Amino acid sequence: MMLLWKALTALGGVTVTGPLGVAVAVWLLAGRSWRLSLNWMLLFCGGMALVVITKLLWYGWGIGIQAWHFSGLSGHAMRATAVYPVVFFLAFRNARPGYRTLGLAAGVLLAFLISYSRLPVRAHSVSEVVLGGAVGYAVAAAFILGVRGERPAIVTDLLLALCIPLVIIMPLTKPAPAERWIKQIAMYLTGKDPIERAWKQRPDGEPASQADVEPDQQPDAQPEVRQAPVQVRGPI
Repeated sequence: MMLLWKALTALGGVTVTGPLGVAVAVWLLAGRSWRLSLNWMLLFCGGMALVVITKLLWYGWGIGIQAWHFSGLSGHAMRATAVYPVVFFLAFRNARPGYRTLGLAAGVLLAFLISYSRLPVRAHSVSEVVLGGAVGYAVAAAFILGVRGERPAIVTDLLLALCIPLVIIMPLTKPAPAERWIKQIAMYLTGKDPIERAWKQRPDGEPASQADVEPDQQPDAQPEVRQAPVQVRGPI
C-alpha cells in the first residue's frame, strides 16, 4: 500500500505539477484565450506564493499554529488540487455534459488522493494538507467558474499531448529539492538555522520525534536545530 501512496505523492511533485500548470497556460495561449491564460497563471502562481510564504514564516521565525501542527501549506496538496481538476476539466471541455462532469470529478478525486498521500508518507500534518488542498481547490474553482462559455479555438488533443508525457515521465525523474530551497531562503533572511517541524506524524498518528524527520528535510549544515517557541502563534 505504501508503494501506492508514494506513487501518488510523486504525481504532486513540483517537477510534475509545475510543468502541467505551464502546459495549461500554453494550451490556452495556443487557443488565443489570452485572458484565460493570464487568469490561470495569476491564480496558480498566487497559490504557489502562499505556500512559499507560509513555509518561510515557519522556517525563519516559527510563525505557525502549533496547536494544529501547522507550519505551512502543503505544496503537493495545493498544486495537485489546483492543477488536476483544471486539466481534466479542459480535457473533457468538448465532451457531452455527462462526460464533462465525470471528467471533472475524476480530476477532483485524483487531486484528493494525491493530497491524502502526504499523510501516510509522513510529509505533512492533517492541517497542512487540508489547508493546502483548500487553497488549491479554490484556485481551480476560481479558474473554472471564470471560463464560463469561453471555448479556446484549438482541439483538446493538444492539451492531452502536452500533459500525458509529463504525467508519465516526470514522476520518474529526481524530485526537485523545493523544501531545501525554501529553508535556504529562510536562513538567508534570518541568518539562523531553520526551525524544524518536530510534530511530523508517525504511522500511529503520534507526533514524530526529531529523529523521524526525513534526511531530505534536514538543512545541509545544521550544527544546532532550532525549535519553535512554546507559545502558540495566531493564524497567519
